[in-house]
Amino acid sequence: MSSSLDLDFSAPAPPPAEPQRDIYTPSRLNREARSLLERGFPALWVEGEVSNLSRPSSGHWYFSIKDESAQLRCAMFRQKNLMTRFTPKDGAHVQVRGRVSLYEPRGDYQFIVDFMEEAGEGALRRKFELLKTRLAAEGLFASERKRSLPTLPRRIGIVTSPTGAAVRDVLNILRRRFCTIPILIYPVPVQGAGAAAQIAAAIRLASARQDCDVLIVARGGGSLEDLWAFNEEVVARAIHDCRIPVVSGVGHEVDFTIADFVADVRAPTPSGAAELVAPDCDEWLRALNVTARRLIKAIERTLGSGNERLSWLQRRFTLVHPGVQLRQQQQRVDELEQRLTRELRHSLRRRQTTLAHLLAQLRHRSPAVRLANAQTRLQIARTAIGTAMLRRVHGLQSRLAVNAGKLNTISPLATLQRGYAIVTNEAGHVVTDVGTLANGELIQARVARGTLTARVEQRHADDEPPAVAP
Repeated sequence: MSSSLDLDFSAPAPPPAEPQRDIYTPSRLNREARSLLERGFPALWVEGEVSNLSRPSSGHWYFSIKDESAQLRCAMFRQKNLMTRFTPKDGAHVQVRGRVSLYEPRGDYQFIVDFMEEAGEGALRRKFELLKTRLAAEGLFASERKRSLPTLPRRIGIVTSPTGAAVRDVLNILRRRFCTIPILIYPVPVQGAGAAAQIAAAIRLASARQDCDVLIVARGGGSLEDLWAFNEEVVARAIHDCRIPVVSGVGHEVDFTIADFVADVRAPTPSGAAELVAPDCDEWLRALNVTARRLIKAIERTLGSGNERLSWLQRRFTLVHPGVQLRQQQQRVDELEQRLTRELRHSLRRRQTTLAHLLAQLRHRSPAVRLANAQTRLQIARTAIGTAMLRRVHGLQSRLAVNAGKLNTISPLATLQRGYAIVTNEAGHVVTDVGTLANGELIQARVARGTLTARVEQRHADDEPPAVAP
């Protein structure tokens, strides 16, 4: 048996090629992460406590929503928070609606809020929305069943509280616009337990009696709880079954109730309801002109908005979500503004410190300070000179006393004090030798106290002169 083995000792085969790397930049990664987050989550409701609320000059709101174990960074831009009916504070319990996103410059995960309400109103609002949806499905809000208001009503009925401010406003408006129209008030409570049943009963009574051509259901402004009687189903069905046109004027312009949707006409306020039911020719003409101008402006805004949207759609082919990029830049501007404010404060503090240091140096080098120091030194020198002069005088006095003592010791006057006398002749010369005197010659002897005049009677000369002290 034989076999053959063919071996090829030529150049080795090249190694397999390394796959090309897809390297991300932080910007690309954050952009794609944001896109995944925004596509992966629908619009959400989040409930929690507000903390770290910040409202920069741009008008945007930045805050966190937290519970017992976590927190969520949130941003609510100015065009959205302008529609919020309250101003949130740290610690407030709220419900927010929005979408999950990511702030690309810092890579921060955040929640973009479109709507905010207080958590206490949330349950009532959900109840409101459920009833609204159910009644709308039954056709209570259908526009085709709504009746037009009479041009000149023979009598106007008002269902409201007889003691509230709303009825006074309505009566003042009706009197000013058309004072000859009779008014019939159906007094009812407008809030509290049983208020909804009494409001519904008054509406049914007005419908049964047919005393009025139009009926105003009115109440002043208040919170959602205050207006809740007009959100009850019994009131909605009473308005729906009423055989005369009903105008709802409940709360302020931003307040909407179930009664507003069921009524034939919704007025923004009780005063607005009175404006609607009472005719005014001049006002009609003015309203017609205003409506025409508003229509023109609305058409212009609609055309402008359509042009802007067309331009935006055209740019969308080349730019990725320009609206999102704009919000990102707005948030970046807010961050830079805060940093600039901090730097300005730090710079101001540094300059204040430098100024204080320079003022201290200026005071230290001031001529007044140097003059005060010189005056102090002058006073010290004066004191030192006085002290030195006194010391010098005392020294001279001491030397004078010593010298006076020495002088007194050798003075002839001191000798006189010991009982000796100085004898002088008539010529005034001191007599030291009796031989120089003659008998009968006058002499004077000076003693310690006074002078004696004597006449020489006898002379006795010593054999040798006395020794004289050196």
